[in-house]
Amino acid sequence: METVTVSSKYQVVIPRSVRRSLGIQPGQRFQVLLYANHIEFIPVRRMSQMRGFLKGINTTVDRDRDRV
Repeated sequence: METVTVSSKYQVVIPRSVRRSLGIQPGQRFQVLLYANHIEFIPVRRMSQMRGFLKGINTTVDRDRDRV
């Protein structure tokens, strides 16, 4: 696990190993969520990059007999 420090301008440097493993590039945008007392950074992706990301997902749903 990596440790980072918040600067006086509230900036944080993402460690190189994390940037490389996630393919983070300069200028990339992130959504920031506060969840269960944690900060989560979610990359914002263009719609063209989203094509096929659900490929192979199981879409079957077990339904009750009284439901159509």
